[in-house]
Amino acid sequence: MEHLGFAVWTVWSVVTLELGGRDLSVNQLFWLVALPNLVGAVLRIPYTFLPARMGGANFTVLSALLLLVPALLLAVAVRDPGTPYWMFVVIAATAGLGGGNFASSMANITNFFPAGKQGVALGLNAAGGNIGVSSVQVLIPAVVAAYGVAAAGWVWVPLLLVAAFAAWWGMDNLASARASVREQFRVVRHRQMWIMSFLYIGTFGSFMGYATAFPLLMSNEFPYVAVGAPAFAGPLAGSLARPLGGWLSDRYGGAKVTFWTFAVMGAGALAVWAALASGAFLAFFAAFMLLFVASGAGNGSTYRMIPAIFTAVEGSVEGGRRATSSALGLVSAVGALGGFFINRAFGESYAAFGGAGAALAAFVLFYLACCGVTWWCYLRTVLLWWRPSLAEARV
Repeated sequence: MEHLGFAVWTVWSVVTLELGGRDLSVNQLFWLVALPNLVGAVLRIPYTFLPARMGGANFTVLSALLLLVPALLLAVAVRDPGTPYWMFVVIAATAGLGGGNFASSMANITNFFPAGKQGVALGLNAAGGNIGVSSVQVLIPAVVAAYGVAAAGWVWVPLLLVAAFAAWWGMDNLASARASVREQFRVVRHRQMWIMSFLYIGTFGSFMGYATAFPLLMSNEFPYVAVGAPAFAGPLAGSLARPLGGWLSDRYGGAKVTFWTFAVMGAGALAVWAALASGAFLAFFAAFMLLFVASGAGNGSTYRMIPAIFTAVEGSVEGGRRATSSALGLVSAVGALGGFFINRAFGESYAAFGGAGAALAAFVLFYLACCGVTWWCYLRTVLLWWRPSLAEARV
């Protein structure tokens, strides 16, 4: 189900490439790619709490059926050459429903695995969702070529109906996973939740931003290159790197892995900048692959940090599990805003300067800030001396 959620969430990253005949600016196209990320980030907040309120199985069925809305609206709108831009904006925003699924899935899965196994479990679950981005970028161009742009919406309808039925038939509503919204919202009082939200903007936000911006950016900068295979390879590499980041974090500590992934991402953004300046596609593609792999591994490492942090802060496994369940969803909500910011940065950079250089410069500075926050909050020997619980948790 999470896989389909990501697919519907990011389908506009491909659909925008088919709107070239509608006289839209690059900035307008980046708005269509950015809005699902913004709406998805906001929806992750209620999606975090509703599974515990309604039951994980019940909410999964509901969330699957809700995804029929953006799929059907897309199928209808692209058939009419007179559809106004504002209507595309509204329909693209509804695709954000797919972004909420991640929060509900990740909050639910923590109830099934012990803390020592959650790095790999969360990584594998998230990777299955993240690969939905690659599925879109390899499936939709072929479907559109064969059946037209409207098929980019219709293709998801039978899959969503099957997913809803499977959730109704095979999932369980765990009584132990139920909690009141007030109890779940207790986690916002922890400073650690906001620190991790900032770092997750840098990891997951970067992954989503680059995954959705990559096809449009490539099409604009290298119009002679077929977008399909390169656009598919990047998100796939990042998705596969996510469980690797979780595994490395289980072994060496999430903070160490997170610090180095931000360092690599800063270098990757610089490399993309240099490649665009030189007009070298292979260098551009290699630099973006580095960004995808690093952000994917960072997704796994930051999410591995959260159970360790909240188990230590709460002082008990049960309290840590409940706090972790809430924190995972809320952190994912704030982090998903990064996907919106990256696309808007590219759009505004093109509008103001005619290229992506200003956006990439801002990304480098941001990753340096993330390195500093990670070191200051979780790697300093002095801090760990005064916070022995975090040191023992190997955050």
